[in-house]
Amino acid sequence: MIKVIFSDMDGTLLDDHNQLPEELPETIAMLKERGVLFGLASGRQYYSLLDTFQGYENDFLFLAENGTLVKYRGQELFSDTMDTETAKAILKAAEDVPHIFEVFCGKKDAYVRTEQHTPAFRAELGKYYSHSEPIADFHDVPDEAVKVSLWDETGHAEDTIYPLIREQFGDRMQVLLSSAWWVDVMNPGVGKGTAIHEIQKRLGFTPDECAAFGDYLNDETMMQAVTYSFAMENAVPEIKKLARYETASNNDHGVIKGIQRLVEMGLI
Repeated sequence: MIKVIFSDMDGTLLDDHNQLPEELPETIAMLKERGVLFGLASGRQYYSLLDTFQGYENDFLFLAENGTLVKYRGQELFSDTMDTETAKAILKAAEDVPHIFEVFCGKKDAYVRTEQHTPAFRAELGKYYSHSEPIADFHDVPDEAVKVSLWDETGHAEDTIYPLIREQFGDRMQVLLSSAWWVDVMNPGVGKGTAIHEIQKRLGFTPDECAAFGDYLNDETMMQAVTYSFAMENAVPEIKKLARYETASNNDHGVIKGIQRLVEMGLI
């Protein structure tokens, strides 16, 4: 039987207008009644996830920052911090690349250089980081980094910042293309799958008791960490190949329909 369901946010649980399925509260109530935990596995900041899911602070597992920070009922279950000097070196390498904006993703907050804390970037950043702080220089960040994120405002990160950072740091860091606009840099080996394995170990779940929904490349390890993996209809081909099942698109409430399928299979 399924004990926990993990879902990505963007392109998965959220539709293309960043709206949650209207059936979600009813579905969550059903899962809670049947003793099934719901986990959000996202590249978003922990506080951003809390703001989106007010009222569920003590119900959900929060796998924030692509799995580098996991919290449950306000307590940290797992985190994976980067070497601070390496984080600063990555940010420095991106500093002079046109159209690239940098974020130091800390355990306590997200930090952006004051000169880049523009209305346009704040609008984009606000989708994923509801708490951010302008800072004059990354040298004096009062926090530990769990991730570095880089935004290409032109939407061509795959051709601009991604190859540059991969060439300079790919031998010792994990460089992920999270979307056409965003690149995430983390410690090697860490990710949503690592976070799920830690949750399984600490809370006593097995892969056979876990399901997951995803759509993009940063969901790859999540697909591999559970038995009941679902690719969204809008997922990239690599995720569809990895997933055991396919469900409807994010715009057609595929997560809700996938959960209903699990119920029909007698697994919930």
